[in-house]
Amino acid sequence: MHNVAILAFEDVAFFELGCAVELFALPRPGVEDWYQCDLVSFTPGPLTTTSGFQICARQVDNLDAFSTLVIPSWPTQLTDIPVPIAAAVTRFYEQGKRVLSLCSGAFLLAELGLLEGRQATTHWRYGEKFKSRYPGVDYQDDVLYVYDGQIGCSAGSSAAIDLCLEVIRDDYGYKVANRMARGMVLSAHRKGGQAQFAETPVPENNSQFNNAIDWALQNLDKTIDINLFAQKASMSRRTFDRKFRADFNITPKEWLTHQRLNLAKEILENQNYSIEKVAALSGFDNAATMRHHFRKEFGITPTLHRKNFSPLVNGIMVGDSTP
Repeated sequence: MHNVAILAFEDVAFFELGCAVELFALPRPGVEDWYQCDLVSFTPGPLTTTSGFQICARQVDNLDAFSTLVIPSWPTQLTDIPVPIAAAVTRFYEQGKRVLSLCSGAFLLAELGLLEGRQATTHWRYGEKFKSRYPGVDYQDDVLYVYDGQIGCSAGSSAAIDLCLEVIRDDYGYKVANRMARGMVLSAHRKGGQAQFAETPVPENNSQFNNAIDWALQNLDKTIDINLFAQKASMSRRTFDRKFRADFNITPKEWLTHQRLNLAKEILENQNYSIEKVAALSGFDNAATMRHHFRKEFGITPTLHRKNFSPLVNGIMVGDSTP
């Protein structure tokens, strides 16, 4: 049995708190030994969140009854950590129990010295502040999350969901985690090392550049030469590459691969086509190339993704013997 404590305090971030509650506290009929979860506080309530809403939490003086602690956020400015929280979180860590920090929650762990010499991340907005304040932490720029089995740190907002799903995947397996992701209308698996950018981010206003993006999205199943892609945006190749890097933090080729993988996932989840046909429809040279990129990006094969995530298909397609 996994007993989860979600730490609440005055001005806790409401979104990340809600993510933790959604993923760990809601009942999941059909999942054996699902998490037992409590919203806990070391001070009496009610507590006011960053959104102005008031919440009530179970007041505790220790965390001994729990095996996982979720810290939804923490102030990024230097403040004194309440002694009961500092003592309880440190003891929790020293007992080898699992600690998850979401968004700015990493600041609490770092201030307590629990991240010294370990990998960590937080929202990109706080990255420079974090690195200058905690030079002994192996800070990971521009990743969704890091998780080593005991400590997990996520970037901001939706990355908190990705970290929580990774933990659920660890505890209950792919099928359960993927079913939850599907229920939340999310990608089945975004790896922690993926950059902190939206799957199809919106570039700054530039009609020709936007038109080029639209053209590429409409022609993913075809061969797209990057020079032609740049011409569609009425830019030189060098300017186009710089624009892409500035807006998306990746190269045009990487962006195309990412969009083709998204298209492949959509086809896998909604059509009964063979893996070879899925590869062709999503613009990959062949099935082997698609499998390579799919496994690298999502950590599973296209066939396993379909098996776990599609309501239409259960098993490997006839004529597609290679997973």
